[in-house]
Amino acid sequence: MTTGFYFDEHCLWHTTGEHVIIAPVGGFLQPPSGAGHAESPETKRRLKNLVEVSGLGDQLSWRKAQALTRAEMERIHPASYLDKFKALSDAQGGNAGYYSPFGPGSFEIAALSAGLVKQAVSDVYHRHLDNAYVISRPPGHHCLPDASMGFCLLANIPLAIEALRAEVGPLRVAVVDWDVHHGNGTEACFIDRDDTLTISLHQENCFPPDQGRAETRGQGQGEGYNLNIPLLPGGGHQTYMDAFELLVAPALRAFKPDMIIVASGLDANSFDPLARMQAHSDTFRAMACQIKALADELCDGRVLAAHEGGYAEGYVPFCGLAIIEEFSRHRTKVQDPFLEILQAQQPPADFIAYQRQRLQAQAKAAGLVS
Repeated sequence: MTTGFYFDEHCLWHTTGEHVIIAPVGGFLQPPSGAGHAESPETKRRLKNLVEVSGLGDQLSWRKAQALTRAEMERIHPASYLDKFKALSDAQGGNAGYYSPFGPGSFEIAALSAGLVKQAVSDVYHRHLDNAYVISRPPGHHCLPDASMGFCLLANIPLAIEALRAEVGPLRVAVVDWDVHHGNGTEACFIDRDDTLTISLHQENCFPPDQGRAETRGQGQGEGYNLNIPLLPGGGHQTYMDAFELLVAPALRAFKPDMIIVASGLDANSFDPLARMQAHSDTFRAMACQIKALADELCDGRVLAAHEGGYAEGYVPFCGLAIIEEFSRHRTKVQDPFLEILQAQQPPADFIAYQRQRLQAQAKAAGLVS
């Protein structure tokens, strides 16, 4: 088993400017004494560091990639958006959309982040690797074709999918987004297409507000090829397991993809400051195990994960390591020091049962169960 690990230090040099959590400093908002903006490079850097010091890095194939070209970006993004993004980046930075500040040089760094995902998709599809994990920063799953959004500056995964299709022809690709926030950007890129199944598991009405509804199933030719799975806050580990059993696995089996790509946000964990889902490292381990088994069953094991959100610096590394351990089938000696207490803080049985009833109703409405 060969698992690729795609990382470039340049991606961690992308800056979001001086913020506190998600708001710019000014007025009555004091400058931060610590990390500042939630989308800090430290979560990804600490994950990379844990991969190295745990010894897992010795079992992986470390890879880099070239940045996307302008022509490759234009497969998803119109010239007007790219021109605006580039001009701001060449100056002192700015914001080309909603809640997505960036500094000078972020255009080139975003092109590199998307390039890492593109290369991983190509390498896994062509069987140069069995699977892969990509430290992509800035992230991409909120980015709309014509505007940045939610810290995301380019649509990393859609761009990688379209690059592969340009190379090899038509492909059925499934994107499973377990970031705690709705994958609205990926949804927007493929909302009217039947060659891409987009699945988003997210905290209901978190971000973007009032999006990610279960009834949004696609439009036109893409009707039925978008699956939103909104989860009640505090759902915890079992809710994710139920969502996989009742919705994710049946949808993937019905679609029969040639490849599965995970939008791997790690912000459903209990310590995350921007959500309240109460997941833990074993939740991500279990989801990685299941998605890998589904890939083995459906598409000759072709699966990879591209990093999205996750803002708890001290805990993201344990969640990410669990995923990579499952992909590589190599368990390290690392023990999650928080796991026992997080497992003890899971929601009560009646809440879990209610959430499962909601998921069963959605699966029935979507035609995934009789």
